[in-house]
Amino acid sequence: MATLPNPLPRLAADPSGHALGLGLPAGRLIDATSDGPWHEPLLWHAEDRAAPGGWAALSGARTSGLLPVLLDVGDTQNGPAEWELSPDMMSYPGDHDAEEVLAELWEAYAGAEAGADEDHPGEDEVVEVFGEQPGPDGTIAPYGPLRPGPADATAPDADPDARAAEVADSLTASGSWLKDPRLALVFARRSADIPAVIGWTGPVNHENDVARLCAVLRSWEDRFGIRVVALTFDQLVVSVAAPPTTMAEAEAVAAEHYAFCPDNIDQGSRTTLREYAEREVLNEKVWAFWWD
Repeated sequence: MATLPNPLPRLAADPSGHALGLGLPAGRLIDATSDGPWHEPLLWHAEDRAAPGGWAALSGARTSGLLPVLLDVGDTQNGPAEWELSPDMMSYPGDHDAEEVLAELWEAYAGAEAGADEDHPGEDEVVEVFGEQPGPDGTIAPYGPLRPGPADATAPDADPDARAAEVADSLTASGSWLKDPRLALVFARRSADIPAVIGWTGPVNHENDVARLCAVLRSWEDRFGIRVVALTFDQLVVSVAAPPTTMAEAEAVAAEHYAFCPDNIDQGSRTTLREYAEREVLNEKVWAFWWD
């Protein structure tokens, strides 16, 4: 857990954050959850639309334990006050092993598809999750029912925080797919923990305890220099400072993406894991995830 006291409550009496060494624009504190007000603010977000350069302007907040993230308040579910945040559902990311989480999810979601694969005779047990089976035949080739990996770490081509600022600027520029992004601050030990800290339930049909997915994000922080850059009601965007640079590396990472968010392939791009690796992972500075 973070060792500093949560500074967000101090913004109620000091909205600009001057006592914390900040100069915040007009904003609001959010404590709304699916079960009523939380005992302290879960996050702060600006009232006005984010613009390029805004992310870097909040870099000083890190000394107080506050980490930046973009929140889209312009989709059909509006902003985080109406997202049914559920922090009481979340455990602590550090209590989970990323490899164990990925192996469990791979078996559950990829096992059925691989069980029918003629390259894996005898592996015909079908595992159903939430009454659904994974995608079409061939989805997870070249892998089988046993989870591959872990994917090897790759050398960074940028500082992770600098890459996050770069990606944030691109998401707040005119023409971005985010409808109305707002800069936000969350009290979190690591960027990877942000979804669990605020009780984000975007992947609820895939994983109720988002802290388990945050354990994977922590592992990606260590291996690929990711940062959580943006959240919508059901989408997560991370920057990548050390993207895979070969197809073998990209396929191994894509397998982790499939366990982490099978909808990216089964429901989103409707493609194979190998094609997804080439198009969405290889040399890519941004990874985006969407849960149906």
